[in-house]
Amino acid sequence: MKTLIQRSLAAAALVSASLVSAQSLLNVSYDVSREFFREINPAFVAHQKKTSGRDVKVDQSHAGSSAQARAVADGLDGDVVTFNTTTDVDFLADRGVVAKDWRQRFPHNAAPTTSTMLFLVRQGNPKNIRDWDDLIKPGVQVIVVNPKTGGNGRMAYLAAWGYVRSQGGSDADAQEFVRKLYANVPVLARGGRDATGIFLQRNIGDVLVTFESEVVSVDNEFGKGRVDAVHPSASLLTENPVAIVERTVNKKGTAELAKDYLDFLYSPEGQEIAARHNIRPRNEEILKKYSHAFKPIRLFTVEQYFGSLAEAQRVHFNDGGLFDRLYTNR
Repeated sequence: MKTLIQRSLAAAALVSASLVSAQSLLNVSYDVSREFFREINPAFVAHQKKTSGRDVKVDQSHAGSSAQARAVADGLDGDVVTFNTTTDVDFLADRGVVAKDWRQRFPHNAAPTTSTMLFLVRQGNPKNIRDWDDLIKPGVQVIVVNPKTGGNGRMAYLAAWGYVRSQGGSDADAQEFVRKLYANVPVLARGGRDATGIFLQRNIGDVLVTFESEVVSVDNEFGKGRVDAVHPSASLLTENPVAIVERTVNKKGTAELAKDYLDFLYSPEGQEIAARHNIRPRNEEILKKYSHAFKPIRLFTVEQYFGSLAEAQRVHFNDGGLFDRLYTNR
């Protein structure tokens, strides 16, 4: 018969084993992905329990994508990053925080989903905004994210520039167009959710340029009917890259769980959840199933007009770059 001490030691061992098995992850993500991961995370937890018997916990951190990259570089212990621009992951790779070959670690260059930029206007579209050209008209106030702090803002800028190029315009034409657009920007938002707050809570602006997925978020948070979605004639294909934070998982021993989590984003269940949140899945069958939500739009890529996102970062968004010279509403 076991003594009281033996039983206590056995119980302590069971508790210790339970604590070890109940691993937790921190996903450091961009600003307007909150609702998506609010549904992804419990689905992943249930999937892990069903397939491996493990109890896991997933925590979230959200802000502008570039601000999040800097936070991770400065020591925020995220196990994974799920951003909206590849340059933010490259920033971490250059600092040895994520793997140099992070693009090769997962399918589709480690981008399980895509999106594009569209316009949200007030109900009824009182300013009759239909395409990018309408954003530079006198008296139209445009709300966008600061491209220095958020990927949402960089994609909006590149989409506007690329629109001019897609119409046959030169880089000089695009530069003048973007200058006029930012002259209509009354305030730069810190991140995508801040931009939505400026537009709908502070009631500033006539049009919000943001990711396609924000349509669902706005309907859920503010109620349907507050905004109309306007799909321009052409826009930028954006990718949502993911990576494991090697520094953190090596310290915590969560590398396998972090990979399972990012793999789940590619699974049929993860892709279905993405589609429900107006984030374009890579899975062609699911994309076709949700064709009613993803309107036909002529999409161009960063590579077509900027060479690469890294080159666009260097020319347009680094300190002293074109954006600093174009934006004068300071």
